[in-house]
Amino acid sequence: MSDIRTPDAHTREGARADVIHDIGYRHYEGPRLGPGYATRSLYTSSLRGAFGLGRSGKSKILPMAMCVIMALPAVIMVAVSVYLKSGKLPIEYTYYLTIMQFVIAVFTAAQAPVLFSRDLRFMTVPLYFSRPLRSSDYVRAKFAAMASAIFILTMLPMLIMWIGSMLGSMAFTYNLEHFGYGVLAAALYALVYAGIGSLLASLTPRRGFGVAAIIATFMVSQGLAQAIFGVMRFKGHEVSGHWVAMLNPGMLIDSTVQWIFNVPNDRPNIGVPSTLGGVVFLVWIAVLVCGTFALLVRRYRKI
Repeated sequence: MSDIRTPDAHTREGARADVIHDIGYRHYEGPRLGPGYATRSLYTSSLRGAFGLGRSGKSKILPMAMCVIMALPAVIMVAVSVYLKSGKLPIEYTYYLTIMQFVIAVFTAAQAPVLFSRDLRFMTVPLYFSRPLRSSDYVRAKFAAMASAIFILTMLPMLIMWIGSMLGSMAFTYNLEHFGYGVLAAALYALVYAGIGSLLASLTPRRGFGVAAIIATFMVSQGLAQAIFGVMRFKGHEVSGHWVAMLNPGMLIDSTVQWIFNVPNDRPNIGVPSTLGGVVFLVWIAVLVCGTFALLVRRYRKI
């Protein structure tokens, strides 16, 4: 007769009660893929969810609309430049992302709560694991999915602009180089916005509260930074006024990328106060990314 033990017997022997146990009914002979595969599965599922894939049609409307809004000005700009044979795009790659940072903020505010707040509200995930994920694995998968979604959103117009420059027979080396600057800026936007948005979304199980908190954070920081810079420039402290970029992610990233690659800049509100200021901006970006991720891990260890 087969040795069939009850779950209580397993618990008495010290086995964990929150995992699947072999109690003798049917032995599993298949591969055991481990926590790495589970983390990747959660990442893939979350990334698809950020764009409404695998969900209802209503869930796809907002993220897809944000992608269209993000890309449409780039399409029009490229079409006009090619038609007029201007030989150069009217807007730099990195500056385009600064102009469109409101769209990035809306996308982050709308989708970060989808990835984080829903799980908190219902205390479940749309996948079934034979072993529970560690909190750090969960955060890593969700953070990576949110950052990847924002990176896809920001890279879409960059690709359109670069392909358009090639179709318009514009300077290949120049556009390839500045496209690279745009890729770096898109990566920084993805990491910083994902960090801030994910952390705020993890603080409440209510999706509406998460959306409002994220939008308010990005919009208030942008308005405050621009207002303070305007006052300091009016008082004759324009160089010192560049420190306010630390208050707004968009200004911070644009100023840092401009400084790293020494890109010519005619915008008064974009720039670094000094070489030391450029280093401080880089460190501040690292602090924002690493700090928000560490706080996320700490948050989910308590849940």
